[in-house]
Amino acid sequence: MLGVKKSSAQITELYRKNDLMGKLIIAVVSFPPKQIADFKSEVLILGVVLDNNEVVLVQPDGDVPLGKRVL
Repeated sequence: MLGVKKSSAQITELYRKNDLMGKLIIAVVSFPPKQIADFKSEVLILGVVLDNNEVVLVQPDGDVPLGKRVL
């Protein structure tokens, strides 16, 4: 279990905190934390940047075990 991690992902245009609770996402957790302005980002959440700069999350299309390696 990784616990709670913080990310500076720019996803607030399409997603709210309550929308993401319990949702599976794909993230890189093996990078060291990165300071972004006054925020320390601990994970890299993967998403697709659209032409209007909104970000749509990359998600598994089925139930997968948490913490597995992404290829």
